Amino acid sequence: MGDRIDAVVFDNDGLLLDTEDAWTRAETALFARHGSTFTTEHKRELIGTSPATSAAKLEVMLDMPGRGAALMDELHDLVMEETLAGVPPRPGALELLEAVRAAGKPVGVASNSARAFVERVLSGAGLLDGHFGVVVTADDVENPKPAPDLYLAACAALGAEPERAAALEDSATGVAAARAAGMFVVAVPYFPDLPIDGASLTVESLADPRVAAALGVA
Repeated sequence: MGDRIDAVVFDNDGLLLDTEDAWTRAETALFARHGSTFTTEHKRELIGTSPATSAAKLEVMLDMPGRGAALMDELHDLVMEETLAGVPPRPGALELLEAVRAAGKPVGVASNSARAFVERVLSGAGLLDGHFGVVVTADDVENPKPAPDLYLAACAALGAEPERAAALEDSATGVAAARAAGMFVVAVPYFPDLPIDGASLTVESLADPRVAAALGVA
């Protein structure tokens, strides 16, 4: 399989970097600010979703119809503060990234988050400059994940046919997007007990040797 992979595209939140703890702290603060309690079920519904989808869900969760955009703005400000201290990489992520780069395969990021957030956390991890051929965010496409637009844009920028590219994802939303783009999809579920359908390969960690083998960088 690996010899058929010409490029690799990483999701960011919860896959490349462990930003989900920062998001959870921000979401918990937002809910408390509006007199509610943030739960694991809320988290499962929000993980991997685009800003627009998150806004619509927050309206319902907090019973504040028509206030989705404002709630999302509040959440964005909160999470930007939470990430100032930096966010750690997910297990195996940096090692896999370096292996892909050492193999000479173009590599990119395709994230459903806003560009300001993605650039802040990549910068904090020392990954913003020189590590990726392209960084595509929800701000750059008309239709974020689960539509294929982000992955199609990333593949185009990397000069790779989607059918000869791999996507690394932690959420069902992201896997659906990569599948719709026609890519080989590796799923690393952020919630191990949350089944994700449709991935070409599902593992517990990017450190699993099957990932490097599938990408042709073992």
